[in-house]
Amino acid sequence: MSDRMQLLKQINETSFVVDDLTLYLDTHPLDTDALDYFTQMSTKRKELLKTYAEDFEPLTREFVCPDTNNQSESYTKYPGQRHWTWSDGPVPWDASANTNSPANVKGGV
Repeated sequence: MSDRMQLLKQINETSFVVDDLTLYLDTHPLDTDALDYFTQMSTKRKELLKTYAEDFEPLTREFVCPDTNNQSESYTKYPGQRHWTWSDGPVPWDASANTNSPANVKGGV
């Protein structure tokens, strides 16, 4: 699995935990262990998203930065140029462009 796909996997797993904790905390707002874990995982998610944006392209608008995004210059039409990096891709949900996607693996989704 490529570094890009490994990082996406970590982002997806961490995002799932944050979403699940959000639902739990809706019904258990005083659970201090859950609140602490939510804070920890939210911080980790932000760090992973920042790393992904710096190495590849931003996944959310909060991490668009023409000066620091896509330092690997992968999937860009503008290598070596300062540009709007939101358009660098492929986007993670485009299975046809992501060869390691489960949709492109025999027996995948």
